[in-house]
Amino acid sequence: MSSATNPLGTLPTWDLTHLYPSAESPEFATAMEKAASDALAFEARWKGKLAEAATKSGSEGLGAAVAEYEALSDLMGRIASFAGLGYYAETTNPAKAKVYGDTQAKLTDASAHLLFFALELNRIEDAVIEGAFAHDEKAAHYRPWIEDLKKDKPFQLEDRIEQLFLEKSQTGAGAFNRLFDQTLASLTFEIDGETLPLEAALNFLQDADPAKRKKAAEALTKVFSENLKLFTLITNTLAKDKEISDRWRGFEDIADSRHLANRVEREVVDALVAAVKAAYPRLSHRYYAMKAKWLGMDKMNYWDRNAPLPETPDAVISWDEAKDTVLSAYGAFAPEMAAIAARFFDENWIDAPNRLGKASGAFAHPTVPSAHPYVLVNYLGKPRDVMTLAHELGHGVHQVLAGEQGALMCDTPLTLAETASVFGEMLTFRALLEKTESPRERKAMLARKVEDMINTVVRQIAFYEFERKVHTARREGELTAEDIGKLWLSVQGESLGDAIAISQGYETWWTYIPHFIHSPFYVYAYAFGDCLVNSLYAVYRDANEGFQKKYFDLLKAGGSKHYSELLKPFGLDASDPTFWDRGLSMIESLIDELEALDRQA
Repeated sequence: MSSATNPLGTLPTWDLTHLYPSAESPEFATAMEKAASDALAFEARWKGKLAEAATKSGSEGLGAAVAEYEALSDLMGRIASFAGLGYYAETTNPAKAKVYGDTQAKLTDASAHLLFFALELNRIEDAVIEGAFAHDEKAAHYRPWIEDLKKDKPFQLEDRIEQLFLEKSQTGAGAFNRLFDQTLASLTFEIDGETLPLEAALNFLQDADPAKRKKAAEALTKVFSENLKLFTLITNTLAKDKEISDRWRGFEDIADSRHLANRVEREVVDALVAAVKAAYPRLSHRYYAMKAKWLGMDKMNYWDRNAPLPETPDAVISWDEAKDTVLSAYGAFAPEMAAIAARFFDENWIDAPNRLGKASGAFAHPTVPSAHPYVLVNYLGKPRDVMTLAHELGHGVHQVLAGEQGALMCDTPLTLAETASVFGEMLTFRALLEKTESPRERKAMLARKVEDMINTVVRQIAFYEFERKVHTARREGELTAEDIGKLWLSVQGESLGDAIAISQGYETWWTYIPHFIHSPFYVYAYAFGDCLVNSLYAVYRDANEGFQKKYFDLLKAGGSKHYSELLKPFGLDASDPTFWDRGLSMIESLIDELEALDRQA
């Protein structure tokens, strides 16, 4: 819509021609052909010869092999990003879906010829690898990636089995992921005679009118229930698929594969989960009891959880205002950060409109270092949408800065992947709060922030506990929709507390959470990031000059260093049992401030 007809203003759509002109272009076809031929040539040149290459240098050395592998990774990542982003923007478009499916199949075929590389590399004796680092400068450059790769060695299988797992993923987990995405994107919800996509329906749960919130909840429950059999089948299939993979690879715990991918120790995650669960009474239970009183209710209904307070301004926030808010907050922290974020707006790296068929939620896609990231949001003009924009742009800035590490070392493990995004949110929130002079508006802003933090920490750990229950129970046999619903209600009741009434219908609300499908056990990364950033922000607040430089060094490191090493300059240690309590105490202090404001009113 034009700004004349839309109170949000003109919302941008991203320009994927930065990657390729179109799916029908000669450039895209040539890239696909090159990926296939280069993968074959790479296999012919290096397979069975890596141990020998480790004794050489120059164009015959191990460093040259890794550099060639990295170039292929960048090329194939660029192709996959183009097809994937086009699909996410129009998930129900058959042409986009075909391009996405065909591209995935061709890239999987090419990847089968590259599969040997990591497996063979991990079979080389450590002493030989160390020798390569000593005499081959290019190999030494890739030391962090090679050493990180070794952590996968205990869980790698014989080459042919790995190839089978890779190729069958197209018709296994990958196919069910696509089925979930296409189903979710095609759902519509009838509210007051209007047909809405998922994001717009969920948006009504933040409406000031209790009747509208109830109607939205009823519409959501109706559609979730109508599709419950399909979502149950998808969940059962993917949980079993994961169990098979974990069993073959020898993972002990159901979440160990995620911990390995995140390069985080199970004990650290367990400590985080225990700390958050112990804090439920003084965080979510306490806050929701206060909110129920503010809304004039003995108990809130589950659909009232994110309702605005009476003090909350109801004005729609235009896109330009959201942009200025975020860039101003980023710029006050570091002009370089704002300059990078501004490129997302200026160069059409953002897709903002909410439309039927578009992927729900929000994300920042790093694509590859030779290109640039893209951000997807479903912008509806709510204060939370501004915070979401700040969050995703934080990811985007992180991805731009980490790109200098190259395609193999730019990816940040999830332990730190949420750092820049949550920090960006915090900067934006603090900037807005400082400008707020009215006690009523300050209360509304603090309440929103507390709710966002509860959603990021308490809700995500409850999600993690739900996944643990589902995957554990699935090992004993297939789960019915009723089984899964009971597990969902058990963790929701525990995390939300007595101030929220959970009535019939809410047992189906696990169905629309994409993280359960795409990235099992991913969700604890949000709580990890929020608690970490709370501690990091406290360091920033009390720091002398130099914090910004250390912060940018952390972001630029990408995946080249372990998170513990990157946190050392800030005096932070996530293995310290008290670390998580310090992060949670910031949420508690905001609730304290809210309580004090309430007493003054």
